[in-house]
Amino acid sequence: MNQPPQPPAATGRVRFPNISPRAYEHPADRGALATARAVPGFPAVLKAISGALGERSERLLALASSIKVTETQYPTVHRLRLECAAVLDINPVPEVFVTRDPHANAMTIGMDEPFIVITTGLIELLDEDELRFVIGHEMGHALSGHAVYYTVLRRLISMVTGIAWMPVGYWGMRAIIIALQDWYRRAQLSADRAGLLCVQDPEVALRTHIKLSGGIDVGEIDTEAYLKQAKDYDAVPDVRDSVLKLLHLSNRLDPLPVVRAADLQRWAAGEEYRAILAGEYPSRDNDDVTNWRDDVKSAAKSYKDAIASSADPLAKVLNEVGDILSSTAGKVWKKFTGDGPPRDNGGDPDQK
Repeated sequence: MNQPPQPPAATGRVRFPNISPRAYEHPADRGALATARAVPGFPAVLKAISGALGERSERLLALASSIKVTETQYPTVHRLRLECAAVLDINPVPEVFVTRDPHANAMTIGMDEPFIVITTGLIELLDEDELRFVIGHEMGHALSGHAVYYTVLRRLISMVTGIAWMPVGYWGMRAIIIALQDWYRRAQLSADRAGLLCVQDPEVALRTHIKLSGGIDVGEIDTEAYLKQAKDYDAVPDVRDSVLKLLHLSNRLDPLPVVRAADLQRWAAGEEYRAILAGEYPSRDNDDVTNWRDDVKSAAKSYKDAIASSADPLAKVLNEVGDILSSTAGKVWKKFTGDGPPRDNGGDPDQK
């Protein structure tokens, strides 16, 4: 058990000393990253890219084309930066740059010392609390180590057009890119939870998602109807619509905002979030390092739970197929071992 969280001096929000990122990371995030790491050639690509330039290219570009946030440049953003870092106990505090772009966006990039880039479109769209949620979201990326893999993804996307003429190299790169894109969409769910820990108000997080979905005056949006859209999206009556949903995610780096909002609101209403606020969370000092099998098994349970509660007809089919495969695997295990199937350990035959 950790020491009770302490409030930062100026905000009244609780702090979470030495919090491990596993406290808020979505199981699907860890599982998808573990899967991406298992793609053939990924370790070599990561080593080559990280060893070649580090984050020098991105940082130099930010210094030359954006405004570095300090006490005298975007002082409100600077204060929110320090407060969010204090809540999540991040040191050193990632730098923040503001870049001219009408699109509302933010990202955390870099290899050794990740930094945050926020667009002017995002600053103009959000109020102070909503901006706190977004900065906390990006701080979550930094604490979880997402910036390294996102930076690799950005560079691979920019590089892949240059080797399209070489089939072996191109398709190898595409496999890694697709795996990383799938992971990064799920990483947003983790970072949203970190943002909620920083703002500590689910309504602020919901307002932010509404604005990112197209809401201009949040007062004109029925939040219950907005969240019902996620249920309607999940409950499409036709398998053809399910296939279209998969196509919607092709080459998309962020989850669909309405679905993302609903996922965070479910977490905010659950026991995990309340426990963290009460000081019950894993510490970085005591955080056991798990292997990729553990992460994949955790993700598999998350997927199965999500599919079981889904009204999507394709999800129902996949769930039934998964049950059949699981039953068949158990019979095969019994045939070759003379014993019953492995106990409920995520299907890992190494742990009986």
